[in-house]
Amino acid sequence: MAAQPLIHDIDPRRTESAIRLARPRPADGRELWRIARDSRSLDLNSPYAYALWCRDFADTSVVAHGPGGPCGFVTGYLRPGAPDTLFVWQVAVDDRHRGRGLAHRMLDELAARRPGVRHLEATVTPGNTASARLFESFARRRGCALVRRELFGPAMFPDEHAAHEPEVLYRIGPFAR
Repeated sequence: MAAQPLIHDIDPRRTESAIRLARPRPADGRELWRIARDSRSLDLNSPYAYALWCRDFADTSVVAHGPGGPCGFVTGYLRPGAPDTLFVWQVAVDDRHRGRGLAHRMLDELAARRPGVRHLEATVTPGNTASARLFESFARRRGCALVRRELFGPAMFPDEHAAHEPEVLYRIGPFAR
């Protein structure tokens, strides 16, 4: 399989105009769970966790609605003790909508919605090159520093997750406002 080209500049015309970005609602939780499950790369949480996330963290999350319903999401929260830092917990786009800049568009929407946020953080495993490229591009498009460091090593996870890769913290910012 050929490597996918790295997208340096996101052309908004490549994203689908029929896609509407919004704050998630608890009713979106089941579809967020499905998208996460079908991604085959995210740690899957319970359907209840996604519904609860949509209720309690809607202001720091985004859901993309296409003609057939939710087709992507970003879940995040403001770090306790660091309210100028948005931690992005999960980013997922349905298979049918990948490769069109939707993940970039959702991150941009979330960053624009929170004017007090000066930094964005996320963890990425070394094998998740798509997420690494997404956050590298996000930092580059804003002219921001991107600092990486291991946050959680494999020993932090239960034995049944012994093959879990380290979670590398990506810290982007400060954002110019």
